[in-house]
Amino acid sequence: MRVLRISLATLTLLVALPASRFALAAEDPKVTAAKTDVSTLATAVDAYEIDTGTFPTAAQGLKALLVKPDGVANWHGPYIKSLQKDPWDKPYVYRVPGNGKRPYDLFSTGPDGQEGGGDDIRFGR
Repeated sequence: MRVLRISLATLTLLVALPASRFALAAEDPKVTAAKTDVSTLATAVDAYEIDTGTFPTAAQGLKALLVKPDGVANWHGPYIKSLQKDPWDKPYVYRVPGNGKRPYDLFSTGPDGQEGGGDDIRFGR
């Protein structure tokens, strides 16, 4: 009986593994990378705000996460290791104030490189 249970468990795993790989492969790896990057940047922006009491200004941009802006007190960065472009070689978009419920907008313009069109990768989506 024990051998039968182990065999059934092994069969279940063998069937489940290819299915889970297919589910992971269904999303474009570039989209996954952009989602991860946007989430990481948003966490860094939030940490910056906790330390300094304000979000980076539009003029400072995401560069403020790497290099202390002039006149900013309590900056404890760098908050990120480097500022890279999105997987489609475009800069991530940071706007303050934001247009939505958040105090800032942070996103990749996605595969088409244009804002809008339904392929933007935004924080929280």
